[in-house]
Amino acid sequence: MDLLRGSAQRPLVTFYDDSTGERLEFSRRTFDNWTAKTANLLVDGLGAQPGGRVVIDLPLHWQTAVWIFAAWWAGQEVVLGRDAVVEEEGLWVTADPASAPDWPDEVVGLSLDAMGAPLKDAPAWVTDYAVEVRAYGDRFSPYVHSGPKLTVTNTTFDTSQLDTEIASFLQKHRLHADDRVLVAAPFTDARSLISGLLAPLRAEGSVILCRDLADDLVPRRIETEHVTAVAGLETPYATVRRLP
Repeated sequence: MDLLRGSAQRPLVTFYDDSTGERLEFSRRTFDNWTAKTANLLVDGLGAQPGGRVVIDLPLHWQTAVWIFAAWWAGQEVVLGRDAVVEEEGLWVTADPASAPDWPDEVVGLSLDAMGAPLKDAPAWVTDYAVEVRAYGDRFSPYVHSGPKLTVTNTTFDTSQLDTEIASFLQKHRLHADDRVLVAAPFTDARSLISGLLAPLRAEGSVILCRDLADDLVPRRIETEHVTAVAGLETPYATVRRLP
């Protein structure tokens, strides 16, 4: 299931943090490079084996999207959030290492700093993503024998089920390569992940991830980023579609 299709140079993921004024934009090529580096860290640095599990306990962020795809490339089951954990095994990815449970094989801490700063006061047992990922190569061949598997609260999707859900969403909402989808809600369940990331990218479109987006910023963000659809929030424009 190749979700990162389309032109290598066109914007794929744009990220805003409106609490800090941060804006970052990633082409498919740049996003692929980050995903590959992270997958290499998983496999070569953290010893992830196909069929393993990665719990992603992160807010809406471009690095959250990178970790989702990197885990799939490395043959891992993605578990979205601590509330979805059923079996206490696997690797834990978080922006708050102090809140991680004591059972994970590895805890990876993300500072989410725009300049790539390391974690502050990170315990010795936490792998500092910003520091460690720099050493890994930006090429990775995704494991073809192990398709994406996703676990959210009370539900697990295998590759076929997830593919069907994405295809059904695209058939209903008709997303295309020229669509730019504004996203303000974190990826906490299958619906938010499909509408805000997987379906737009499968259609070769792009997403604008907005952390801490205030309601009064929505019209300006829609205009400046040429948004054609919004996921999980109201739109002030009749010409901009609302996705569930």
